[in-house]
Amino acid sequence: MANILNGRKVAVLATDGFEQAELVKPVEGLRAAGAEVEIVAPNAGKIQGYNHREKGAAVAVDKTLAEAKPAQYDLLVLPGGVISPDALRLEPKAIAFVRGFVEAGKPISAVCHGPWTLIDAGAVSGRKMTSWPSLKTDLANAGAQWVDEEVVVDGTLVTSRKPDDLPVFIAKTVEVLAGAAPAVSTPA
Repeated sequence: MANILNGRKVAVLATDGFEQAELVKPVEGLRAAGAEVEIVAPNAGKIQGYNHREKGAAVAVDKTLAEAKPAQYDLLVLPGGVISPDALRLEPKAIAFVRGFVEAGKPISAVCHGPWTLIDAGAVSGRKMTSWPSLKTDLANAGAQWVDEEVVVDGTLVTSRKPDDLPVFIAKTVEVLAGAAPAVSTPA
């Protein structure tokens, strides 16, 4: 799997309250496959991770939403945790950023509560997907077909349920990104 993603660039969109493993493990897996990965958040500095309800490690932000543009990336990753996705839903720049990937048909991978943000970006209607079980009704009400599976791939959308599913989630994310057309480089 090493270097299969050379030349590919990934945005991981999160803010304070992300689930530690659901950000760190995909970043590690994508980098191991050769991708360049940047953490994108509403504000500069660091964002605070959690291991369920316990405070985890903080992660440095590479770019703010004001600096990052969907055209600069090949893939968007939306980690879970309850707090981060819920906060991002209320951030117009975050929704616009996600919508940019949706409108461009670029791959998006979301785990656990990450799909919440996709609802607000208008990206779930007619899609088969999974998530943490508590999002089932939210996703169904937004027009998604929700299933209880460790990973679901619907075109360029990859969704997963929880930290235990991360190995297969990462593998499918790498597979989808490897098969997607690379982004056109744009000046920063």
